[in-house]
Amino acid sequence: MIRKATQLDIDNLILITKACTSNMIDKNIYQWNAYYPNKEAFFKDLERNELYVLEIENTIFGCITISTFMNDVYKPISWLTKNDNNIYIHRLAVHPKHQGKGFAQQLMKYAENYALKNNQTSIRLDSFSQNTRNLKFYERRGYKQLAPIYFPNQSKHPFYCYELVL
Repeated sequence: MIRKATQLDIDNLILITKACTSNMIDKNIYQWNAYYPNKEAFFKDLERNELYVLEIENTIFGCITISTFMNDVYKPISWLTKNDNNIYIHRLAVHPKHQGKGFAQQLMKYAENYALKNNQTSIRLDSFSQNTRNLKFYERRGYKQLAPIYFPNQSKHPFYCYELVL
C-alpha cells in the first residue's frame, strides 16, 4: 500500500536511503552521500504534505516525494511544457533488498496517476547521469531526457532532467 508518510516514518526512510547510498557506492555510483538525502529534506516534504511511503505488512519498503514546488536549479531548463502545472519527483528510493521486484514501478505509477487526477501538465525529475539503470528506468516509462544540472555537493557528474508530458 502507498500512503502519506508521517513523522514516525522518517527514521526508517533514512535507513532505507542510507542502504541505497551504500548499495550505489558499492557499484561506483556516487549519486547520494552522507549529506543527501537527509532528515531535513524529508521533514520539508512532510511539511508540504508531499512524502509517500510504500508499506507492505507494516514494513516500509520505499518512498517517493511528489511535489508541485519547482526548485531554483530547474528554472533555467528548457522544459517541454510551461512552468505552471507540473509535478516534481524527488527521493524515489526502494530498499536494496527489495529492488528488482517492481516496487519503484509501483511508486512511479502512483505518482503518474496522482498527476493525472490532479490535471497536471507533466511530471519532471532529475536522475544521476552515472546511474544507467535509473536512466533506462525513466526512459522506458516515456520520460524524455533534457538538459543536465549539477549538484556539486553530491557529484562532479551531471544529473539529467527528465519530463513526461501527460
